[in-house]
Amino acid sequence: MSKGLSKNYKEGAVLSFGELLLRLSPDDGGQWLADNALSVFVGGAELNVASALSLWDVPSQYFTALPKNGMSDQVIGYVNQQGIDTSKVFYGGNRIGLYFLTKGKDLKHDALIYDRAASAFAELTPGMVDWDKALDGVTWFHFSAICPAISQQTADVCLEVLQAASARGITISVDLNYRSKLWQYGKQPQDVMTELVEYCDVIMGNIWAVETMLGILVLGDIHESGQKSIYLKEALSTSKRMVEQFPKCKAVANTFRFDGNGEIEYYAALYADGEFYSSQEYSANAIVSKVGSGDCFMAGLIYGFYNDQTPQQTLEYATAAAFKKLFVASDATTNTVEEITNTIENGQ
Repeated sequence: MSKGLSKNYKEGAVLSFGELLLRLSPDDGGQWLADNALSVFVGGAELNVASALSLWDVPSQYFTALPKNGMSDQVIGYVNQQGIDTSKVFYGGNRIGLYFLTKGKDLKHDALIYDRAASAFAELTPGMVDWDKALDGVTWFHFSAICPAISQQTADVCLEVLQAASARGITISVDLNYRSKLWQYGKQPQDVMTELVEYCDVIMGNIWAVETMLGILVLGDIHESGQKSIYLKEALSTSKRMVEQFPKCKAVANTFRFDGNGEIEYYAALYADGEFYSSQEYSANAIVSKVGSGDCFMAGLIYGFYNDQTPQQTLEYATAAAFKKLFVASDATTNTVEEITNTIENGQ
């Protein structure tokens, strides 16, 4: 276990904070029009984390905002079936956020279309939520950089809850996932995220996301090097600079996923207690879906720390969990602890 994170997390629950979204997935050939059928998945980065943790027997709570109507009741019923505590959900507003993603495509490409304006979550404002009540019984709070990318108003809500969680001594983690189609309200990610990350104990991302979100530069022209040793060296350098800039930070994780020549390569690194760890590497010729892989890695980190695993054990679990998620069609993983452990042992 990371010494800097030594705490009995099992005294409380992990609360994941973020917007629940419905993912609509047309096929890229347009057959969905002829079939009059469109695949729908219940998702959202933070809900994916909450789902994985619940599956792995970590007490998992979820905070989002939804309109109070029949559709929300159905969605919450579905989430409850995953074993997630939804008692902290805030009800208000008029709609659930949507996004469209063509099957088999990546969240970073043109196949992604957001429809989140005026959603119940986007209409949250500071002062609306009783955070003392929402954070009751919570020992770990997780959010992602997607939330403050929605609007300044939502970023202000993020700051409000982070301050409340920090005041209660709750461990805080963040996933620095960057979505270029968000951040459209006149602020650069660095303008917002550097203030929010000051409250975080565990930071996950990759060296390029850290450069974009926090302004911690990737040193040297390594972007197209393709050499694992060079990427890991830069991950160590970036992690050290992050801990120096953000003293509350106790652990930094970097993921590396490369798609090239028809093959996927995946590995990761973790910097904790002044030590640097790298995972075994996984590869595959074909995958099912890239959606939620990073969320699964984040959940794996939380799982490892929550269960007092060593940093190396935590990293190996998170990496294997994320890799196996690439073969799951839904937004959240369906892989059990036993299946993930077998992957670590077998290297595939």
